[in-house]
Amino acid sequence: MSWTRATRYRHYCEMTEVEEQELLEIVNNSIWRQKFHIQPPYGLLNDPNGFTFYQGKYHLFYQWFPFGPVHGMKHWYHVESEDLIHWQEKGLGIAPEYEHESHGIFSGSGIVKDDLLYLFYTANKRDQDWNRESSQSFTVMDKHGKFTKQEEPVIPKQPEGYTANFRDPKVWKNDNIFYMIIGAERENHTGCVLIYKSVDLRNWSFEGELKTNFENFGYMWECPDIFQIDGKDVLLLSPQGLESEGDFYQNVHNSGCFIGSLNIEEYSFQSGGFQELDAGFDFYAPQTTQAPDGRQILIGWMGLPDITYPADKDMWANCLTIPRELYIKNNKVYQSPVKELEEKRGSLTEWQGKLSKEEKYLENFSGKTYELVCNLKVEDGTGGLKLRTGKEEETLLYLDTELQKVVLDRSNSGEPVAVDYGTIRQAAYTDNKISLRIFVDTSSIEIFVNDGELVFTTRIFPQEESQGVKIFADDTEVSWDMKKWEYGD
Repeated sequence: MSWTRATRYRHYCEMTEVEEQELLEIVNNSIWRQKFHIQPPYGLLNDPNGFTFYQGKYHLFYQWFPFGPVHGMKHWYHVESEDLIHWQEKGLGIAPEYEHESHGIFSGSGIVKDDLLYLFYTANKRDQDWNRESSQSFTVMDKHGKFTKQEEPVIPKQPEGYTANFRDPKVWKNDNIFYMIIGAERENHTGCVLIYKSVDLRNWSFEGELKTNFENFGYMWECPDIFQIDGKDVLLLSPQGLESEGDFYQNVHNSGCFIGSLNIEEYSFQSGGFQELDAGFDFYAPQTTQAPDGRQILIGWMGLPDITYPADKDMWANCLTIPRELYIKNNKVYQSPVKELEEKRGSLTEWQGKLSKEEKYLENFSGKTYELVCNLKVEDGTGGLKLRTGKEEETLLYLDTELQKVVLDRSNSGEPVAVDYGTIRQAAYTDNKISLRIFVDTSSIEIFVNDGELVFTTRIFPQEESQGVKIFADDTEVSWDMKKWEYGD
């Protein structure tokens, strides 16, 4: 299909039943549909939005263009869950309605006040010359799931000195005052976040930039989020325009965080360096919420802007990551799969043993959807796994003790993805022992190293028959202890 402005900027209400049925038929025949990840019914999914615990359930929205696998007129699609694992699709949540949001509902966040869920978002408009106009607005959802939208934006435009790249409000409460941070771009094309405050969520005053140690760090800070873990403040964001540095910042855009101290009176955030949160290929625009038991839970977009994926031909694009609990250890944010995921574990297969300069096919470990836990020790050299193997396909994950790196290689994972940005991702690792927890779905792999010290997230697009698992030891001896659980829908 040829995507023009006219076809990209259609409202969901314009979709006919015939169009929807045609889309569903194409999507349902896709061999890459996921089994345990949030994914769109059809069309394009991107940023997670409005992630909030409300009325006994987790509510999550995501950016959605219904008509196909391209970025066009964005809506919010709504899913909810009682346990972070089983998600019920609620359908369309928020759609463009007023003039100031004529070209889409962009990203934002949720907060509960007076037994109502306030959902703040960026309203996107284009003028006749296609110049962007950005404002901030909200809708309110009650306990019955009814949405009541604010007719006028509460922040009509960006302040002086900033471009219309002014989006993605995150709202939180401190004592009796509400604060909002918004990702922004200065007129000199450097990124920052702006801060506003309110006592009622409806009337907001601009307080200035959030002062940080990083005045020249990318050109736009998207999807900011701020929260506390164990008494330390964390500023999460997705800065666009970072130059690659060694193994870091290898993707078109990247996401990470600063750990530091927020001074809410002076609107300053003092921190150490930036931590890239994911060493893999496909991770962006994460958002967090606090669970009732105090855990900070993160979900990210398993995709990237400006990248096409093989499933696009099947008229759907992208999914979200599994939910991850965040904690701080050694002044670093760790990500651990939420404990609720253990409920999805089915039949168990185990294997222990050693390999010496050989490769072994693990017959009982094959499949398309499973959780794999591996503890291995590499004596001196390279040892690791080959996942989703087939006649000519494999995804490699291994420890190279000579290079002192963990390496993920999707050069032969199936249909190629974003090869201009490389097919290998790696991260420094100095030990010869490693613990891996791996979640394999139909078209994705998420890898957690040493309880989330390192994380690799990647989409892969193998043929359906490529389901094998192999282990290997190159010119060395490797000790293995492996467990695999089947995963259903």
